[in-house]
Amino acid sequence: MNIDQFPWLTTIILFPVIAALFIPLIPDKDGKTVRWYSLIVGLIDFAIIAYAFYSGYDVSNPNLQLVESYAWVPQLDLKWSLGADGLSMPLIILTGFITTLAIMAAWPVTFKPKLFYFLMLVMYGGQIAVFAVQDMLLFFLVWELELIPVYLILSIWGGKKRLYAATKFILYTAGGSLFILVAALTMAFYGDTVTFDMSAIALKDFPFKLQLLLYGGLLIAYGVKLPIFPLHTWLPDAHGEATAPAHMLLAGILLKMGGYALLRMNAGMLPDAHAYFAPILVILGVVNIIYAALTSFAQRNLKRKIAYSSISHMGFVLIGIASFTDLGVSGAMLQMISHGLIGASLFFMVGSTYDRTHTLMLDEMGGIGKKMPKNFAMWTTCSMASLALPGMSGFVAELMIFVGFATSDAYNPVFKTIIVFLAAVGVILTPIYLLSMLREMVYGPENKELAEHEVLVDAEPREVFIIACLLIPIIGIGLYPKMVTQIYDSTTHQLTTLLRNSVPSLVQKAELPEQNLVAHFAPKIR
Repeated sequence: MNIDQFPWLTTIILFPVIAALFIPLIPDKDGKTVRWYSLIVGLIDFAIIAYAFYSGYDVSNPNLQLVESYAWVPQLDLKWSLGADGLSMPLIILTGFITTLAIMAAWPVTFKPKLFYFLMLVMYGGQIAVFAVQDMLLFFLVWELELIPVYLILSIWGGKKRLYAATKFILYTAGGSLFILVAALTMAFYGDTVTFDMSAIALKDFPFKLQLLLYGGLLIAYGVKLPIFPLHTWLPDAHGEATAPAHMLLAGILLKMGGYALLRMNAGMLPDAHAYFAPILVILGVVNIIYAALTSFAQRNLKRKIAYSSISHMGFVLIGIASFTDLGVSGAMLQMISHGLIGASLFFMVGSTYDRTHTLMLDEMGGIGKKMPKNFAMWTTCSMASLALPGMSGFVAELMIFVGFATSDAYNPVFKTIIVFLAAVGVILTPIYLLSMLREMVYGPENKELAEHEVLVDAEPREVFIIACLLIPIIGIGLYPKMVTQIYDSTTHQLTTLLRNSVPSLVQKAELPEQNLVAHFAPKIR
């Protein structure tokens, strides 16, 4: 069979799910066999992703590739429709990479290991499906189904307040998902033809006021997942109770679903409404950056400190998406990939440290670096990556967003100056709270009771390997970002062209004078 005809994406999605169904049949009491089985399945699926990318994906083609379409409900034009372009392919690769490492990070799990690894493999396929499906109704279904394993992992293997955190997570995300369903049905049934195909929906000429309603609803849905202030409060609670593998998936992949969907649907399918909402996205992005950085600085709980740090970093994605420049949108994509790697590394270190200290409070961790030098070295390196040290991926991504927004001709100079200044304040706050965290953990007053604890041993080879696997691409992207940006540049350029063309048409579609709310607020509509 020709490589272009082989159902690569279907295989990548269904292979871990089908493999998970065999886990109950594995004769294993202590979980040793099932964890090796799950890791092998994860490695095979990641190998398939890599082969499909290198053999069948053309980075110069901005359109969907590896396309598959099978009839599901022909009467409603419902299809099992899959495809990958520059927006989805990097995130599919990231999902395979992070999830495989998360399975390896789950080695210490001994409580109900079969169920745990079953859920991990189901999540593997479900997360990739979110990035690959090209049918609005199918997107809604996989978006919802992917929540179930996360809820169960939080509620069964979480901390003392796990039920509260899991319930809050499912209420926020499932509630937001209702907006996706309403928007999908509205867009599908609008006009003369009924279709859930995203490409066909993007060609429909929706009235401007309807676009605004659809955009607002989808912004709420994806704003919960990103998360955007004030829809973010579930994240610190979820991270506060999650285990290390769940942390890695939440920070490394789930947050990226919100950013991806904003690019794919809000910007790509509703470009005129995006031109109207763009200043709001920029302001929300700055609020995320400043508010979450200040809140992170005030946290004494290590998990919650890193959780708010993630919220702050995702604010840059919003600014990049709303920049109307190739550089800014490209920076938003790179920030999602970069934070996926950095967030996963930091939360893995949180889980590794908690397994030894059995505390999350910073004032109880003083002096642990003396007992765990490898652990301290990994903490320091991951923190340097998070504070956007030059030579690491975070620096390149944030610099691209700053320059992309500052050079945008869609906003007036005063607005741009204020936004860049405030975002820069957030950049300054990041090393303050991260370095103060390291100071307390390593150089703070030594906790004698903790220092004498038998379990306070240094990082084992498995943990060093996981962090090394994450740091290699972080440093590699920082030194040579083209290795990643070339995957999606053609697609983001096509999207930016669409968005820039929507700005001058906004006045006509909205039937507003040139000095309308948006023009007054920021963009210079010509």
